[in-house]
Amino acid sequence: MNIDIIKVTTKADLMKFIKLPWKIYKGNKYWVPPMIKETLETLNPEKKTAETKLTREMFLAFLDGKPAGRVFTGIDSNLNKKKNIKLGYFSLFECIDSQVVAKGLFMQALAWFKEKDTESIIGPISVTGNDGDENKGLLINCFDRPPVIMNSYNPPYYQTLLEGCGFEKDYDVFAYYMDKDLSFKKDPTKAIEYAQKKYNFRIDLLNLKDVDNEIKDIKHVLDLAIPDEWPDLVAPSLEEVREMAKKLIPYADPDFIAIARSGDEAIGFNLALPDFNQVLIHMNGRITPLSAFKYLWYKRRIKGARAFVMFVVPAFRSKGVSYGIYHKTFQNSIKKGYVWGEASTIGETNMRMRSDIESFGAKHYKTYRIYKKLVE
Repeated sequence: MNIDIIKVTTKADLMKFIKLPWKIYKGNKYWVPPMIKETLETLNPEKKTAETKLTREMFLAFLDGKPAGRVFTGIDSNLNKKKNIKLGYFSLFECIDSQVVAKGLFMQALAWFKEKDTESIIGPISVTGNDGDENKGLLINCFDRPPVIMNSYNPPYYQTLLEGCGFEKDYDVFAYYMDKDLSFKKDPTKAIEYAQKKYNFRIDLLNLKDVDNEIKDIKHVLDLAIPDEWPDLVAPSLEEVREMAKKLIPYADPDFIAIARSGDEAIGFNLALPDFNQVLIHMNGRITPLSAFKYLWYKRRIKGARAFVMFVVPAFRSKGVSYGIYHKTFQNSIKKGYVWGEASTIGETNMRMRSDIESFGAKHYKTYRIYKKLVE
């Protein structure tokens, strides 16, 4: 058995890095192939974006000359400076069922982190760091369902591989399932209207004709709503919010994105997207003349959505704002023929949000785990 670990430095290496999952998930009907072109753009080391705050590296493992494992490593200097920590993270971990390959991969990754004076690492999280909610956590149950848009999926044995490499649980995040016939069984309209009148707020839908001002309002909410005591998250910059919006708008339905306001001030917002994974699972990672027809065909048949971000400023918490936002999104999805939704990913200790979503009938059905390890 001959194992080699390399840094990804060439386009050929990068394509091997991107295409490895096709080997790992061959024959798995629940895996959703990522779009190759989009992944190339995300991982292009020459791309100048707000992610320049990140120091990053990619490692690729070969077993007897064939790709067998990969991992993306990163350090968010902005986060570390603001929180006075030395934290790194990993993302996009994939590996054959071999503890030897996994250990070799992380041995190289940990050596890189040590060179960068990193004290501990967490993962898997988004390639953009802790402020991203894409591919966050390792799936540890419910392997017989495809992931919803921007969520992760992995084989059950990944948990054994990571723990065999010395990783321990840091925290879990949950996904909640919402069924149209079981959610909001009691009409909350009057209660929401009462709260809006009492606390002087309204709920608007995203205005795509004025996206720049909508982005500024979202940034305002994030600045006020992200607690200083959160150890591994800071509010994103305006440019980072713009980049996030640019990435999400192609998938967005403005009827699923709401901004709560009191007067002219934004006080809360949510982000929910149609589950385009129901389309992408048929595309095999590429747009071809044939797959373009598939795209249009399956796009019209999406029946689920993911609510993945919800923030309310402190002054308006526990006043019905989040409940009103959820209900408006729910109503709009029903009007469009959607039959289910997922709210994710919600931290296991975020009891306020968990209580909100459980109160209208959502059920916890998936758990994703973020691991932590000291760099020694």
